[in-house]
Amino acid sequence: MKLLSIAIPCYNSEAYMEKCIESLLKGGEDVEILVVNDGSSDRTAEIADAYAEKYPTIIKAVHQENGGHGEAVNAGIRNATGLYFKVVDSDDWVNEEAYAKILHTLGELVRGPETVDMLISNFVYEKQGAARKKVMQYRHCLPVNEIFGWDSVHMSKGKYLLMHSIIYRTKLLHECGMELPKHTFYVDNIFAFEPLPFVKKMYYLDVNFYRYFIGRDDQSVNEKVMIKRIDQQIRVNKLMTDIFHNCQFDNKYVKKYMLSYLDIITTVSSIMLVRAGTQEALDKKRELLDYIREQDLWLYHKLRYSILGRAANLPGRGGRKMFVAAYKICQKFYGFN
Repeated sequence: MKLLSIAIPCYNSEAYMEKCIESLLKGGEDVEILVVNDGSSDRTAEIADAYAEKYPTIIKAVHQENGGHGEAVNAGIRNATGLYFKVVDSDDWVNEEAYAKILHTLGELVRGPETVDMLISNFVYEKQGAARKKVMQYRHCLPVNEIFGWDSVHMSKGKYLLMHSIIYRTKLLHECGMELPKHTFYVDNIFAFEPLPFVKKMYYLDVNFYRYFIGRDDQSVNEKVMIKRIDQQIRVNKLMTDIFHNCQFDNKYVKKYMLSYLDIITTVSSIMLVRAGTQEALDKKRELLDYIREQDLWLYHKLRYSILGRAANLPGRGGRKMFVAAYKICQKFYGFN
């Protein structure tokens, strides 16, 4: 059995998918690489098949009709046979040295007495044109090089785990019943959110593993693209609200973390709607809060009157300007688009 399954969702990725695949091949026979061709119209399918033919014991090409990023991840999970599962987007790549440490650590954990449900590592914003690369690390929030539970997670305000940080135990993903929505952007937030109540034991390895390329004009996280696709962001926000509302929490610490995560996502929705600068967008912002209130009054009060919630709802045009100014400071500090 393979130690790690890695899904690469690909849609018209011919220009950059080979760099991603080549970086992952360094894992050798310990890994299973699932190149998921999500109905591409360029040479993506041809490239995937060529790699699968050249490396038949490592790479598998999965072809499907276009279903979006979420459905490509779903296909990866369905086809995964490795003990652990990772998603690497086709325009990203991994660091070779950190990769070796990840695989070595997973091997040791598998042979150990405790089952680890999630391994966490750092990622690097490989922002186009940026001289300095921003590293998202968690050494001040999580115990390093030891197995721990949710009571040891101490995330600072505004910090959370992204898909790029996470490796899940594959069987956990099969058991938790997560099905990412089709034809929807920003579902990586659901991937990093919905399985968490099933996660009991974690391990943090302080290495800069995942290299997250950011800066293309057509990227889904580009601010102008996010504003254009704001209905997709709102849909994910509502789905995460539903997930939280319907969850039967048996651990107060995971509930606290997931509440904080949802607070951040709701703030992101709010800032994009404010940045859109239209009355229609402001109406959508109000409608989102109304939806949360109707679903879960307790959750609404927690989100509306948190520090972020208060900032997002400062009254009037002046309040919105202050909110945008605070966002720009965070944007510059963290280096995101």
